[in-house]
Amino acid sequence: MRLEPLDQTQIEGIVSKAIEDAVDFIEAEISPQIIKSQRYFDGKVDIGHEEGRSKCVATKCREVVRGIKPSIQRIFLSNSKPVEFVPKGPEDVALAEQATSYISYQFEKHNGFKVLSDVFQDALVKKTGIAYVYYKDMTEQEIHTYNNLSDEAFALLIDDNDVEVLEHEMRMSISADDMGIEIEVPEHDVKISRQIEHGDLCIESVPPEDFFVDRNARSIEDFYVCGHSTEVRVSDILAMGFEIEDLDGLDNTEYSVIDDEAEFERRGYAIDDGEDENQSAASRKITLTQAFMELDIEGTGIPKLYQFLCVGSTYKILNFYEADNPPYAIFECDPEPHAFFGTSLVDLVIPDQDAATAMLRGVLDNVALTNNPGVQYVEGQVAVDDLMNNEIGRIIRVKSPNAVTEMTVPFTAGSTLPALQYFDQLVDNKTGVSKMAQGLNPDVLKSTTATAIAASMEGQTGQAEVIARNFAEGVKDIFKTMFAI
Repeated sequence: MRLEPLDQTQIEGIVSKAIEDAVDFIEAEISPQIIKSQRYFDGKVDIGHEEGRSKCVATKCREVVRGIKPSIQRIFLSNSKPVEFVPKGPEDVALAEQATSYISYQFEKHNGFKVLSDVFQDALVKKTGIAYVYYKDMTEQEIHTYNNLSDEAFALLIDDNDVEVLEHEMRMSISADDMGIEIEVPEHDVKISRQIEHGDLCIESVPPEDFFVDRNARSIEDFYVCGHSTEVRVSDILAMGFEIEDLDGLDNTEYSVIDDEAEFERRGYAIDDGEDENQSAASRKITLTQAFMELDIEGTGIPKLYQFLCVGSTYKILNFYEADNPPYAIFECDPEPHAFFGTSLVDLVIPDQDAATAMLRGVLDNVALTNNPGVQYVEGQVAVDDLMNNEIGRIIRVKSPNAVTEMTVPFTAGSTLPALQYFDQLVDNKTGVSKMAQGLNPDVLKSTTATAIAASMEGQTGQAEVIARNFAEGVKDIFKTMFAI
């Protein structure tokens, strides 16, 4: 076996195959679980119901997430400085203070509260929250119009490499020189486009269903390939410095690779697939994929980490360059050892939501039937229209006294309520989210000693503290990446 440099065709083949395998793994194994978790959080269940019976859902998944999320956010966002860099020696004190002030400013500037809120909820609902920290180079275009420019002024204006002449008209005008002699002088009317380049630090939350990683990955430090896809406009690709010719070879069916079902569950409404049909080429949507992968492109035997920018469903490579580290911070509330994806709180509560929903529907159906039982009547002896009227104090016309009899339904809902409370306690034990921990059970607080209350709340908040400690690893990675950029 000989080590040889890789050409462009080999690079594209290796990268596209790795991305396709990772995306297939996510779509086949992870996305169905994510979609189901989001559905249950939205108050839906997979168990069916009979027509005319209760369709009520016991929203245990939503209650658990909404119950624990304020405690998690309070831990990380109650301080005026979200991060503090600690110096290793006296010579680092000034640098640590400056880094703390700068990163805190950038975090607030880019709405760090919203980013953390998003990734916390993704981790609690969809197994994993992903924060993407990067430096974004941006190019803006300004249009200017100038009139009556001299040759010197016109030449100086268009000499700038960032200036492109859009329209130009030259005319001759009569003017007097220093000696009073009339001469013809050229004047220029010009319309130019000026490209202004600038950049800034950016922090975003990545939808978990748009993130991909190979099935053998154990963490964000141990992977074969990872990255994420997002939909952008063709104009955004051009603003990154690429040409429209770089997209040649992609037909209409190869532009998008985003999972429509996952996007629907995230947004809550369908996306019109034909919305790009009547738009210009620059306004069309296209999938931009950023992939991070170690490759030995030079053939030295030592692979390096590269970032690949790909477009379309075929993952055509636009450009690639060396990267220090993948710019992702991963958040998990219950990590699984030796595996990339852990378990979310919603995953734990899904079976309990099904069971509680079935019992709650039974209770409501029983109450409804007890309050409004069915009736038996002798055909031909009762006015059916009167019988179908459900108004209070209705009058039913009958031909004989016993023509109508009520069907007695025993009230069994009372015996079912303790079972519902039992399932509530199971959910509390699994997640650590209870009314006691939130201070919402006054009856218990009145009849319990202060020591017992403190011990109970300490035990209940233990799970929230463990989740917060796991989230702290992701928060640390965010600030480390911000400082490195």
